[in-house]
Amino acid sequence: MAATNAGGPVAARAGEIWKVYGSGEAQVVALRGVSAEFGRGRFTAIMGPSGSGKSTLMHCLAGLDTVDKGTVHIGGTEISTLGDKALTRLRRDRVGFIFQQFNLLPTLSAAENITLPLDIAGRKADPQWWDTVIATVGLSDRLGHRPSQLSGGQQQRVACARALMGRPDVIFADEPTGNLDSRSGGEVLAFLRSSVREHGQTIVMVTHDPVAASYADRVVFLADGSIVDELADPTAETVLDTMKRLDAPSDPVML
Repeated sequence: MAATNAGGPVAARAGEIWKVYGSGEAQVVALRGVSAEFGRGRFTAIMGPSGSGKSTLMHCLAGLDTVDKGTVHIGGTEISTLGDKALTRLRRDRVGFIFQQFNLLPTLSAAENITLPLDIAGRKADPQWWDTVIATVGLSDRLGHRPSQLSGGQQQRVACARALMGRPDVIFADEPTGNLDSRSGGEVLAFLRSSVREHGQTIVMVTHDPVAASYADRVVFLADGSIVDELADPTAETVLDTMKRLDAPSDPVML
């Protein structure tokens, strides 16, 4: 099945994409003709059992990995045909990233980590947007601190602010609460949800956590490299029920 956006503009799109690793007996088909649309101004979670292809899908959508067949678009740009320089520029200017590992530079302050992608691109942060983002993540009293002086939750909020500061077309978040306790994780998820609802940001998040997925507008489920289900307006309970069904062993085939 294909996961389609319920009307409105599309921020990212996969069209019949395949991704294969290795060859011969060691070959692994990570994605099997996956088609999916991710609406602008929407929060989508991607879930699935271990090895289902969810992280591979996100990496292909974000231009961090190439596809073997099919097309990937960010907005109206087909990224699957871009050269290395153009792809690097697109990731820098139009895509934001949040990872399980916070990926902050230890020698820089929180403020310097937040503006680093803009500094590399030779751009300045819009002062009004800066104030809005910093107020949203609640970091105004921590901007001069280095990562070692911040809690895990504060470090991840710095990473979120860094991803949001350039106003990208889409933010890809890979297990953003995986290294956080439940309280800090809840704070980060609340920020992500508010950035969508209040500021129109687009977020695509890979997670294994039903509670994290419940913050999204929609959940797309993968199994064995294919999209097998999706939920709108998810709750932790409906997500968990779907995951249990996907993890359940199939009935044996009678010969």
